Amino acid sequence: MTIRLRRAAVLLVAVVCCVGFVAGQAARPTPPVAKRVDHTQVWHGETVNDPYFWLREKTNPDVAKYLEAENAYTEAMTAGLGTFREALYKEMLARIKQTDLGVPTRDGKFYYYSRTIEGQQYPLYCRKPAAPDGSYRADAPELVLLDQNEMAKGLKFLGIGAAQVSDDGNLLAYSTDTTGFRQYALHVKTLATGRAYADTAERVTSVEWANDNQTLFYVTEDKVTKRPNQLWRMKLGSPPALVYEEKDELYTIGIGRTKDKRYFVLAVNSTDTWENRYLDAATPESPFKVLLPREKGHKYSIDHRDGLLYIQTNKGAKNFRMVTAPVADPSPANWKEFIPHRPDVLIQGLELFKDFAVAVEQSEGLSRLRVFDFAKGTWRELTFPEPIYTAFPGGTPEYNSPTFRVSYQSMVTPPSVYDYTLATLERKLMKQQEVLGGYNPANYVTERQWAPARDGVKVPISLVYKKGVPRDGTAPLWLYGYGSYGYGESPTFSSGRLSLLDRGVVYAVAHIRGGNEMGEAWHDEGMLMRKKNTFTDFIDCAGYLVAQRWAARDRVLIEGGSAGGLLMGAVTNMRPDLFKAVHAAVPFMDVMNTMMDATLPLTVGEYLEWGNPNQKGAFDYMRSYSPYDNLARKAYPNILVTTSFNDSQVMYWEPAKYVAKLRTLKTDTNELLLKTKMDPAGHGGASGRYDRLKDTAFEYAWMLKQVGITK
Repeated sequence: MTIRLRRAAVLLVAVVCCVGFVAGQAARPTPPVAKRVDHTQVWHGETVNDPYFWLREKTNPDVAKYLEAENAYTEAMTAGLGTFREALYKEMLARIKQTDLGVPTRDGKFYYYSRTIEGQQYPLYCRKPAAPDGSYRADAPELVLLDQNEMAKGLKFLGIGAAQVSDDGNLLAYSTDTTGFRQYALHVKTLATGRAYADTAERVTSVEWANDNQTLFYVTEDKVTKRPNQLWRMKLGSPPALVYEEKDELYTIGIGRTKDKRYFVLAVNSTDTWENRYLDAATPESPFKVLLPREKGHKYSIDHRDGLLYIQTNKGAKNFRMVTAPVADPSPANWKEFIPHRPDVLIQGLELFKDFAVAVEQSEGLSRLRVFDFAKGTWRELTFPEPIYTAFPGGTPEYNSPTFRVSYQSMVTPPSVYDYTLATLERKLMKQQEVLGGYNPANYVTERQWAPARDGVKVPISLVYKKGVPRDGTAPLWLYGYGSYGYGESPTFSSGRLSLLDRGVVYAVAHIRGGNEMGEAWHDEGMLMRKKNTFTDFIDCAGYLVAQRWAARDRVLIEGGSAGGLLMGAVTNMRPDLFKAVHAAVPFMDVMNTMMDATLPLTVGEYLEWGNPNQKGAFDYMRSYSPYDNLARKAYPNILVTTSFNDSQVMYWEPAKYVAKLRTLKTDTNELLLKTKMDPAGHGGASGRYDRLKDTAFEYAWMLKQVGITK
């Protein structure tokens, strides 16, 4: 049913209150009170009033006043943490090798890498020419492609989006965001001279060079909904031409090339249906061809090697299978099985080389990498030294490469880069992240637990803690979760997290339904009309860890961001007694207002993940868990909500409205804080590395204080 909107501008509270103090309680500031303005909407025949709807009026001065008042209140409430947060910042910074060099990666005639310099917020992106035999020469002359520090001068935010070098190595196409809204502007420059071309474009999401080193394909997004929907072709010096426009609002597009650089691939994807179009990269003026027309529920992607297309498809294969087909006729009648479907293994991709292929798979919540030798027709699996780990392709752009780069880490092993010789699987450690200050992984333990969900499903939990932490319910537990979009959470390392572990905190990641850790069905069981499984899984994981004496109920800290912030809001409404403190970062709190407004960024495309609330059944189900709509008059745990005024993925007003409404309902005296970055920042927060670390120190200090740790 179409929403009918009508606004009644009835001002109930005229002024946003500034931070004050309760009489007789000088040490306890009084929180701001957001004004109420009636705003009624008719949803499925029901008139709904949302008195905090006005907070989405970004240019309204009262909005900024309210957010600044909340920031002032947060600052006043956390003033006593200043010494602790500064100590945490210095402690975490001391573990980082601030002047550092990434592992160079060969692509064509050059080795590309990034490096950082102590005191500078951003990396430098550089390259050096390869030696005549193709090897890396440390003493070769360096060319700085992009110095993000120089580029950021005079700016409060700078993000780099796409960055592609032409095949001849002469031109760089890259995009920048200066506001945090993930709205990227395209730039092209000659690397030898640094000369910038006049050819630019706005709202660019992906770019790719043609084989002629002069023609650039790029995708732009809709200026209102931020949906990537148009593909453009631009020959330098000539006006751009629109090549393709996707009209269906459920779909987004992206441009890329096959590993052998033979074909362009235009991916046209929705949540449950994928379509691919391809074009010979040597003839950029030709039209794209549809490989297989979109078919509801069919997801497929493609790559190319030696005249054959390699198609990853879920047709008859829930967790995907891999087939080959001739380019001339890739219809299913010509498919030949390359990797069969296995119900317990999720195929995530296939990386093709001239003589080998590497399958990227996942099973039992862990990544797997297998190598196929085309000459021998045999598969071999890469093995890793720890039972709980993360391993994924680390970037090997050379199609003829005899080695394959792997990024490896665990919750106790710092990020490590290995090069595997594909013919023998011999590996060479290229670099392991240095953790300064004498870090010893033997002093920490990581393990996997399986929590029984209320419907009998076993949910994996990854844990890490310092040796000697008592298993008697006295240790603080920090439980993190996400569980949406089929994005699985990997057990990764964080040097900053050592500041938690060294203070006796047990850190855990709940691999709840809605992700893909246990396969495609794991995602299906945590989306649409089964979304509540995500929330009950998290609650059951917390309950299990308490029952197993990893922590007591009054020692459980929880955290999640974005869709994980929705998770925080939902579980806090459902079981506020189970948690001591909550950090909800850039949280998706106002589900109904967002999903009922098709003009907002991302909304329509999200129907296939959350449901279409214009349908009454989906509306009722989504409303039953929407955090904002289910706030009630009862006691809540301590809650910290963080956001950015320029967030493009979850608008600032969702967390702001949530806090404003909750202030009027909560019956406890626990802390409820809203911290908004008013300067340019995005969905991921600040763009500079030191600024991000300071934000983390603040969040750590606040959470730790809730369980009595203040130094």
